[in-house]
Amino acid sequence: MSLVAGSGPLSAARAGILHPPVDGDMVYVEPHPRRVRAMRDGRTVIDTDRVVLVHRRGRPLSYAFRPADVAGLPSQPVPEAPGFVTVPWSAVDTWFEEGRALVHYPPNPYHRVDCRRTTRRLRVTVAGVPLVDTADTVILFETALPPRLYVDPGHVRTDLLTPSTTTSYCNYKGCATYWHVRLGGTLVEDAAWSYPDPPPESGAIRNLIGFDETKVDLTAELPTPVRVMELT
Repeated sequence: MSLVAGSGPLSAARAGILHPPVDGDMVYVEPHPRRVRAMRDGRTVIDTDRVVLVHRRGRPLSYAFRPADVAGLPSQPVPEAPGFVTVPWSAVDTWFEEGRALVHYPPNPYHRVDCRRTTRRLRVTVAGVPLVDTADTVILFETALPPRLYVDPGHVRTDLLTPSTTTSYCNYKGCATYWHVRLGGTLVEDAAWSYPDPPPESGAIRNLIGFDETKVDLTAELPTPVRVMELT
């Protein structure tokens, strides 16, 4: 995310423009002075702070290590970083960065989550029945992603929500729990979600509810991005 994915500055769908123009696939490699550990079968198989990050378009962010620090693990050289190799994420059981357990990929130093209380209006309906209609919202800005509105459960027809067994994880917002919308004979699965225990940077959306605009009728008062040609 951030640099080479989404609408990041080195992505294929960047939101802004670069001067002078830069085209084609790009790889950015940088030092990452944090302690990275990995466990497999109850043993520590990586423990080093000699780490670099590899930002590669179309691929998840990855760590790269000195070969001596990952001896015995499958690895692949990084052409853009001579003397460093990557280790498949699935080659170990658990990854840690400075004591924090990670899921899916390393946290990106260029990825930011910014939550602000706002008066932007959110209206959500299902089959014509309002679930939410309020201007008491929290807007979440997340790097390279469109902004999104979250709302306190007190403004939601929670009597129409039923818990789902679905969960998901984000390195920047934590573990999400989901809700179905049940309205008479209509069931809209996983139409809403919340983060009961987000990390500190996302604490403002703790237990607030977001809605999937592809599954409900949603109208949100969101910022209109400046068009790129207006910057030239």
